[in-house]
Amino acid sequence: MKTLQQLVDTISRHIDVIYGDLLTQQERFELIQTLLAFAPNETTFDDHAVRWSEKSLMMITYADTIIDAHEKPLKTLKSFLDDRLKNLISHVHVLPFFPYSSDDGFAVKDFYAVKPSSGDWGDIQTLANDYVLMADLVINHGSSKTDWFKKFKENIPPYNNYYFCVDPEQFDISEVTRPRTSRLLREVDTPDGKKHLWCTFSQVQLDFNFKNPEVLLEFIRIIVFYLSQGVRVFRLDAVGYLWKESGTACLNLPQTHEIIRLLRTLLSVISPEAIIITETNVPNQENLSYFGNGNEAHCIYNFSLPPLLLNTLATGDCTPLKRWMLSIPPAQPETAYFNFIASHDGIGLRPAEGLLSENDIEQLILTMKDFGGKISYRTGKNGKRKPYEVNIALIDALKGTIEGEDEWGVDRFICAQAIMLSLQGIPGIYIHSLLGTTNDYEKLRKTRRNRSINRSNWHRNELDQLLDADDNHHHKIFQKFKRLLYIRRQEKAFHPNATQVTLHLGSNIFGFWRESLDGKDFIYCLFNISLQNQIIPLDSLNINHNEKWLDLLEQKRYEKNNDCIVMTPYQVVWLKNKI
Repeated sequence: MKTLQQLVDTISRHIDVIYGDLLTQQERFELIQTLLAFAPNETTFDDHAVRWSEKSLMMITYADTIIDAHEKPLKTLKSFLDDRLKNLISHVHVLPFFPYSSDDGFAVKDFYAVKPSSGDWGDIQTLANDYVLMADLVINHGSSKTDWFKKFKENIPPYNNYYFCVDPEQFDISEVTRPRTSRLLREVDTPDGKKHLWCTFSQVQLDFNFKNPEVLLEFIRIIVFYLSQGVRVFRLDAVGYLWKESGTACLNLPQTHEIIRLLRTLLSVISPEAIIITETNVPNQENLSYFGNGNEAHCIYNFSLPPLLLNTLATGDCTPLKRWMLSIPPAQPETAYFNFIASHDGIGLRPAEGLLSENDIEQLILTMKDFGGKISYRTGKNGKRKPYEVNIALIDALKGTIEGEDEWGVDRFICAQAIMLSLQGIPGIYIHSLLGTTNDYEKLRKTRRNRSINRSNWHRNELDQLLDADDNHHHKIFQKFKRLLYIRRQEKAFHPNATQVTLHLGSNIFGFWRESLDGKDFIYCLFNISLQNQIIPLDSLNINHNEKWLDLLEQKRYEKNNDCIVMTPYQVVWLKNKI
């Protein structure tokens, strides 16, 4: 429990770290009072809440991924979830559903509105009534088409200080690290003369100035508004770029971390069950830093998992993946990893830095190109151009190995999903993985944006026909995936914070075991990541032979300590103790 005075002290410390001497004592006092006004009137606050369980499974989708000519997409999405995934999916991440000008929603024009063609706030609330809803807080930047920017150009307070501007002659940008190759600064005419606005992502996505406390307060108001509409999980998009200082990488700076800690403090009293997830597509150790000391993000995207798992299944060697697994710490209390292997974005390569060799990454890039993928680039220090991500549908990425395409694509794909579902953390499942959607070359041709290759739109009637038929890979993947979800959510050993221990079973078998929080249930998670049959003697698992064991997927029992598990290529075994 936290008293009101403790809350005041905590907020004061946050403000001191963020703003330091940028504020006068009076400005500091007024800011703290304004922040306290967001808290309820009670004198004590509980900053602990049950936020997830083994039943927590999140689907990631755009509002209009599935369309029906007779209704708005948000209604179609709700109908599809209710008809096809009720009691399997608990959480839904609806990617930016706001009015936008570009970047498929990530150049927001109005943070307080729903894109009219997708639906309205009533549709959002209806969805949130039955599913835990995650929404994007596109906190780093906004569209150049906003009313805010129009007022900035007219020098109207407070918007005349809403965007981050620098003097290119005074601000050293030589160390800046970015996810794009476009120009960093945009020159704009204002009544005060020319200003150079910071554009981390594109010339039409303008970075906000968080050195101005009014910007921070604006986004807190946005959070409170989203809470009132039913949002309970906040994905802080591109949050690592929030704070800029001359001569630095302008990425992952201390003030950025402290702003997240402040937001968590406020949410702990405004809506204790709410969750902050940070989206920071950076190398592994930098990403882990967003847990803070258990006082920052509730969850972080496990960005290293997608490239490592893709490399594992492409090479048939789990050594780098296992090495990474042994290095990452268990999530602290009140925190969890957010696991995913596919999303609306590409498969990031920066999170593989230091985990895969440059030769491994180059080999992976060449393999993905052979399978129809595209490569997007970023600008590193001193303007150097480097590969940033692979853009490809996951079913296509896994249709073969470094030796080429083969007949094991569906099995390899399901094996990848089973690994993700088994790991410590909350699973995030991209809707196109559930549906087995392949590379969308038509959309890529129309938009000329690499990420469009994995952002298809389905017509509901066509999709229903494919999912109901049994002669296509969409049906097979959907049914196999649903069975994994059904079994997974029944098992306490798959709680996001349940113990996880990596096994050493050679380079062709990836394995670990999970233990439920009460210590009663154990599951050995075994995956043949190769093209050859593999044999695992039960003795090699060091299991308790006084217990009977059951493969939850094949419903096969193992009772003798001299039994062996024979695994076909890409087979998955979930071996549970059965007394």
